[in-house]
Amino acid sequence: MLNFITWNPDPSIFAAGGFAIRWYGLLFALGFVFSYMIMARYFKKENLSEKSLDVLALYIVIGTVVGARLGHCLFYEPGYYLSHPLAMITPWSGTIGGENFQFGLQGLASHGGAIGVLLAIIIWARKKKVPLLWILDRIAIVVALTGTLIRLGNLMNSEIVGQAANVPWAFIFAKVDQIPRHPAQLYESLAYLAIFTGLFFYHYKNQKHITNGTIFGWFLILLFGARFLIEFLKPQQTEIVANMSLNMGHLLSIPFIIGGIILVWWARTNGTIPPIPLKAKKPVK
Repeated sequence: MLNFITWNPDPSIFAAGGFAIRWYGLLFALGFVFSYMIMARYFKKENLSEKSLDVLALYIVIGTVVGARLGHCLFYEPGYYLSHPLAMITPWSGTIGGENFQFGLQGLASHGGAIGVLLAIIIWARKKKVPLLWILDRIAIVVALTGTLIRLGNLMNSEIVGQAANVPWAFIFAKVDQIPRHPAQLYESLAYLAIFTGLFFYHYKNQKHITNGTIFGWFLILLFGARFLIEFLKPQQTEIVANMSLNMGHLLSIPFIIGGIILVWWARTNGTIPPIPLKAKKPVK
């Protein structure tokens, strides 16, 4: 037991009465802030207005929260939430003044968030008449960075823990139990950081020669490929696939990986090299 890491941080940075600032919320917000800063540079270079980026950021925030919430409800606990549909959107549980009262949506799914973000970007691209694959290539880079910080937030919350493990770096999540476990959320965070770093510098060094769709395709392959592998170190999160060798995270990752492979192949054979219409005489508003 002395070789393992005992993990029991306070999820709150600051708390006073019923108000608290939590690590998860801060890291989630920082992910969007850093992503916005990077995207602002891409937009400025391609003569796209900051106002259009503000609209895109709003779409993505809404798509992330709605998609992640619906994904958790429908992918992992469909029986309960289809029977109690209001529980999908009510940000509290228990009774007011009761001992178990909690405020905040309980349960978000990253695969649902990915679908929500994708739909939000498609709507924005059609409205602004910006090439969809151009914006997806650049969004993919910053999404990997945001994912890095979100998974660190999961680590501070002692959630999304892995299976029992007997490795020296195993974490004992004191808020969960006293069993040494794989820090699955830390594995994901490090994997996403590596993906962000690789995609960022690949784009920086080859931006004049990359066909639209290449970066987004590799993002899907790498991020959901890493997620697929790390899922083997997680316990089952839903009874729907309890008797299968693959869990829900595996099943949800496979379509994204296949889509990424198809997109990379398509980009190499049919893709065009940007910028296409983005060097406009007037900024896209």
